[in-house]
Amino acid sequence: MSIVDPNVSALSVWLALESPTHHLPGVNGMMDLVTKEVEGLPIAVERLPGRDGLGDSLILRAGLDNGEPAVAVMSHLDTVHPVGTSAKDLPVRIEGDRLYGPGVYDMKGGAWLALQAFKQVAKAGSAKRPMVFLFTPDEEIGSPTTRGVIEDIGRASVAVLVTEPAREGGKIVTARKGVGRFEVKLEGRPAHSGSRHADGRSAIREAAHQILAIEAMTDYARGITTSVALVGGGTAANVIPQHAWFSVDCRVTSLVDGQMMESRILGLKPHDPDVTIKISGGMNRPPYEKSMAVAGLFETARAIAAGIGFDLQDCPMTGGGSDGNFTAALGIPTLDGLGIDGDGAHTLKEYALISSIAPRQALIKGLLETV
Repeated sequence: MSIVDPNVSALSVWLALESPTHHLPGVNGMMDLVTKEVEGLPIAVERLPGRDGLGDSLILRAGLDNGEPAVAVMSHLDTVHPVGTSAKDLPVRIEGDRLYGPGVYDMKGGAWLALQAFKQVAKAGSAKRPMVFLFTPDEEIGSPTTRGVIEDIGRASVAVLVTEPAREGGKIVTARKGVGRFEVKLEGRPAHSGSRHADGRSAIREAAHQILAIEAMTDYARGITTSVALVGGGTAANVIPQHAWFSVDCRVTSLVDGQMMESRILGLKPHDPDVTIKISGGMNRPPYEKSMAVAGLFETARAIAAGIGFDLQDCPMTGGGSDGNFTAALGIPTLDGLGIDGDGAHTLKEYALISSIAPRQALIKGLLETV
């Protein structure tokens, strides 16, 4: 099917290059596409080499060099879909107002439209202050190699605009839960499950006790959730399992609750004293709370949106984390969910609404020129 809309045609080039986090050619290929887009424009490009087997990062700078704090835009170019998804399970295609494709909603659509806004303002010279645009390669796995640069750019900025996808009906994000990740490893005592059963100490049985205890820490009234979604262990069906492991996901609404939950999970003790437990990890994204400064920046965005012709709303605190958690926790006014509208993030039904591209691009352009 031919694609005639120039916006859709250009964005489809990004979708065709699949870039799951650990696929270095795809992620760095995306950085190459961004670099090519800004060639010949009044935009300085700095490329930071990747580490730990992950891709590079890219920093674009434009606007006035007047010593004022910058307005920063942040996007990630890694996705969750494995290479080959577009060839079989989620082909790039248009159905009515929907553009389907791996990562179109989370978050290549938002990264692409924000880059167009950034280019427009850079070419027009219409920014009141310096502008910085950071593209990262590892947000989908918690930003392990880029948190430092995210926070450094945040500290030097008057505001941060994050192009994660919009929520239902185009709402943006002004608060996110903090995220914790933990790994639990257990070691028991192996024995033949028939002739020497009593001699064994089951690591899997101990894991079951600990998993139930962790799941019971969920407190919906306080906005705390805990879940175990990955688990493994054992060696053979006729052996009392010596080893077991599982991962823990924790979400909280406040820094205090994050500290409390980290202490509770790291402090777990074995139910069976003959089984040892080793727990690693912690809170890796602090809560992003709607401060007065965030609320003020949101009102600025609402006024810009009204001038464009739509009523911008924000959603209640969302459970998913993003790089906006890092900058908001530093006290930097941060708006998130400024990307493309659509649905189906991380699924094979992921799509973006083509009609949302122009107004949301105009919103980011207005913010770059106003903040």
